[in-house]
Amino acid sequence: MSDHTQNEPFGWAAFASGAAAFMLAMVIFWAGPFAPQQSAGVSLGELAAEIAKSTARAAAGQEQPAPVAPTRSVDDYLATGIAILAGLAVILGLASLVRREGRRTAMAGITLGGLAIGFQLFTWAVMMIAGVIALVGLLYALRDVLGDGLGGLFGG
Repeated sequence: MSDHTQNEPFGWAAFASGAAAFMLAMVIFWAGPFAPQQSAGVSLGELAAEIAKSTARAAAGQEQPAPVAPTRSVDDYLATGIAILAGLAVILGLASLVRREGRRTAMAGITLGGLAIGFQLFTWAVMMIAGVIALVGLLYALRDVLGDGLGGLFGG
């Protein structure tokens, strides 16, 4: 290593943290999820059954059940780890710029951290849009079963 490289500890730490966050985000996207998952059909079937039960309880004037805290899986912890690494990369990159270390390493760390965060947000947004489309399709398919429970949303 040259002397120039050794004088940029924050920049290189930002680069390493951003690279780790971005690589972990890509691994999770392509190889994940790592926690056991139910099939989409089972999940949608349970969602449809719960919507029908909730509609029936609302029509009968009964109270809805109390909310239940979701359980955390290894995928949740990995996503949190990516966010922490990416945030650390941005903070370390900014510290490197403030200390007037090498601009390239600082900007590389900030960029990689930003890419990791952006990649997670983009994939989350795409999955949410796909989920909404699937949910609307499921509700439309169940319009005859739910009847007026949806307030005539689908003309049923």
